[in-house]
Amino acid sequence: MRLRRGLAALAAAVLVLPPTVGAAQADPAFPFRDPSLPLATRLDDLLGRLTLDEKISLLHQYQPAIPRLGLNVFKSGTEALHGVAWSNDYYDNSAKIDATATVFPQAVGLASTWDPALITRVGEAVGDELRGFHAQDPTVWGLNAWAPVVNLLRDPRWGRNEEGYSEDPLLSGAIATAYGDGLQGDDPEHLKVAPTLKHYAAYNNETLRDRTSSHVPQRVLNEYDRKPFEIALRNGAATGVMASYNLINGRPATVDPDLATLVRDWSDQRLFNVSDAWAPTNLTGSQAYFATQAEANAATLKAGLDSFTVNDTNAVPTVTAIKEALARGLLTEADVDESAGNALSIRFRLGEFDPDGGPYAGISPSVIDSPAHRALARETAAEAAVLLKNNGILPLRAGGSVAVVGPVADKLYSDWYGGQLPYRVSVLDGITERASTVSTGTGADRIALKDTVTGRYVTAGTGSVSLTETSPTTAAQFDTVDWGDGVSTLRSVANGRLVGYGWGPFVTQATDPTGWFVQEQFKIEDQGDGTVVLHYAGYETQESWFPDTDYVTVGSDGNLTLGNLAAATRFTREVLVDGVAEAAAAAKKAQTAVVVVGTDPFVAGREVHDRTGLGLGARQEALIKAVRAANPRTVVVLQSSYPQTINWAQQHVPGILWTTHAGAETGHAVADVLYGDVNPSGRLTQTWPGSVAQLPADLLQYDIVKSEQTYLYSDAKPLYAFGHGLSYSSFRYSDVTVKPGQVSVTVTNAGKRAGDEVVQLYTHQRTSRDATANKQLRGFEKVSLGAGQSKRVTFALKPSDLARWDQTRQRWVVENSVHDILLGSSSADIRQRATWAVPGETIPARDLGKETRAETFDDYSGVELLDESKASGTVVGGIAAGDWLAFKDVALRGGTTFTARASGSGTVQVRLGSPSGRLLGTATVRGAGGVYDYTTATATLARFSGRQTVYLLPSPGLRLATFSIR
Repeated sequence: MRLRRGLAALAAAVLVLPPTVGAAQADPAFPFRDPSLPLATRLDDLLGRLTLDEKISLLHQYQPAIPRLGLNVFKSGTEALHGVAWSNDYYDNSAKIDATATVFPQAVGLASTWDPALITRVGEAVGDELRGFHAQDPTVWGLNAWAPVVNLLRDPRWGRNEEGYSEDPLLSGAIATAYGDGLQGDDPEHLKVAPTLKHYAAYNNETLRDRTSSHVPQRVLNEYDRKPFEIALRNGAATGVMASYNLINGRPATVDPDLATLVRDWSDQRLFNVSDAWAPTNLTGSQAYFATQAEANAATLKAGLDSFTVNDTNAVPTVTAIKEALARGLLTEADVDESAGNALSIRFRLGEFDPDGGPYAGISPSVIDSPAHRALARETAAEAAVLLKNNGILPLRAGGSVAVVGPVADKLYSDWYGGQLPYRVSVLDGITERASTVSTGTGADRIALKDTVTGRYVTAGTGSVSLTETSPTTAAQFDTVDWGDGVSTLRSVANGRLVGYGWGPFVTQATDPTGWFVQEQFKIEDQGDGTVVLHYAGYETQESWFPDTDYVTVGSDGNLTLGNLAAATRFTREVLVDGVAEAAAAAKKAQTAVVVVGTDPFVAGREVHDRTGLGLGARQEALIKAVRAANPRTVVVLQSSYPQTINWAQQHVPGILWTTHAGAETGHAVADVLYGDVNPSGRLTQTWPGSVAQLPADLLQYDIVKSEQTYLYSDAKPLYAFGHGLSYSSFRYSDVTVKPGQVSVTVTNAGKRAGDEVVQLYTHQRTSRDATANKQLRGFEKVSLGAGQSKRVTFALKPSDLARWDQTRQRWVVENSVHDILLGSSSADIRQRATWAVPGETIPARDLGKETRAETFDDYSGVELLDESKASGTVVGGIAAGDWLAFKDVALRGGTTFTARASGSGTVQVRLGSPSGRLLGTATVRGAGGVYDYTTATATLARFSGRQTVYLLPSPGLRLATFSIR
């Protein structure tokens, strides 16, 4: 979220207006203080009392106190993704203050419950705890929460996969609605907390995220990327959105016009939209979209953002730029009033201006990490766990001997958006409470690294890491864990701390990888001659801070430092303890082996870092294989933040349980499931591919229809399907009926114990003008059934629910078609089928005689989507010769003139039937201005008629906005 700029923040902090202690209170007779009046009346009254300078001051993330009216400091943005996580000191925004609070499962785990009612309870708990922190210090713990994240998990290589809910828009929207409802509370007029949906929109990559453009056709934008935001806002579950860092079709999301139009149309309340951290200065910096900050800030406000998250606590640059924009006529005071009013609207709803502080003002810090919340965390973590495989080994019986081994067996991890764990119950702890005897081991190899030239060993002393010892003493020993993508950590045996760069030289300080700059990561690279080099894989910015100098070498003082590959020190890697063999030996002696493997959320992919692969670390894979060979009764517990390609385990291990990093109660929850106290009911919220080869080669391929991504469009056989998850019970589906407005099915628990089934409703449209999804989730319900019990499950399903985006007319349409009704336990496990003949429209043939937007193509190759102007609109640009756009099913009525509106200089070929088909004519564009200066070009076409596909081939550099054939 935040690209931290500590020195700048420290320097800027002195410029901030501090909160006023004991501020004079406004006259209580002021109408804005009267909660009996309508919100609009109160808001207008307060706005009318503010000076222009005061209104401008409300547009920065740190809104200062206005003592003459009794307004206190208001700080936007407390992180609360799966519990209250962190915030910043009002006086020094560079000081990240972590919350010690109830930590619930990571967001992808919350969604894996498929239980909106439970997630509402989680949201309520988080909202209560944020109110409790606010009562302690309102200048740190603001009540505007930056949560939930509803970006779709289109590609599991995304570094922030754990922050989202699902690859499916309906499920993501439903879980976001539930969490947001809980955060807000149930008072019809007041908010407990004001949730902000992150990050609008089409944001699913980290590498160069502020400079990459997500090229998303309008159909995909409407049906997919925008949909979860729309669902949550239409259900009143959020008070605004945060704009993402990326560009969308060539325009920075910070100035996306949707923020002032479409997004606000989805809600019946005023919304308070915010920028992501430092994004306003990206507009003049990395994105170079505007020449001055005044232009950038004006465009940001006009586009629909109300708050500038920038310059830490220092509002001066923001205020100065806005005042300059006003002086230059780029903004009006009415523009400022609109955004200032949006900012104040949530403060009214939070009860700030009510005499009694509103109905939630009495929530005290006693709610933080309360026994009730601990119990809820345990319940949620158990429901979030997904049983991936069970060949009869589970549930385990209490007692007996168990070997609990693996790098995550006795560890719990949080993430950048998780709070500090108030206590820790590991999987080892949870199983120890159930088993008679327990043995353990991390499975980590203990190694020493010997310089091939000097014969000295890498040594962790009290200060810097150096070449010191002449033998592998304790100080020269390190436990190494391979976390995937070839990235490992090195933990000193002498002091238990990790080797990290520490901005040079290398030191052993951190107990775990953490912080914004994760510097405890290495790749131990085999050189093919019996030696290895250490490739530093820690903090690398999008413009590497260490260009070509990220290999470990030795300085003149003997301390480890960084250099280039040619200067890299060659080491021999001496294995002192084979951790895999040690763990296998322990497993062989036990009745049951539980291998706990997975990821550290700060390593091998996180914010600003995507992944290249989805595999476990090689030594973790070796650990699973060795333990399984030693003990056939092996269960794998996988703790990770994203799908992983555990193909060998799926084929050979009898039991596999997956959980996210699920908070302090992880160990209890896992044990509850493993030993059968909880019948597992979690379901996967995204497809687990069998290999990375099943994903697009380019992470930036956002067009899921053309590239056939997610369960919606992919034909590849996954390792685990969307919606997959097993139970200790079995469920039978029968008697499906389809009536106008509803679908019903009977579900029976055919097992011998009570359990929960997630009944999933999918549809498939058999015929359409365009490619449609293989199947699409239309509803789900989690039902609890006793042994032998049946329940009739009914879903509301209207024809309008089956609408899709018609790019030819740029509107929603329900086509006349038969739809398959599919009910089952996952997208790949359909138990009952029916059909429904849905009356609707037939999309007419295209009429290119009308002015047609180029972006409404039916197919394309090579082109890119770009901004028509800095304010609005999307055009199509040619990248290379041969790029094309296709417009199918065109009713050709003998038109002989092709007219194009385009910018740049070049040609547009018009061809029939294929990109190399009959050339009808070529228009030559002779642009003399910039990329936003459009001109009209025409060409006489050869005669043609009938219903055919027309291809346009724009030459490189052209921006084609509209065209017609008349």
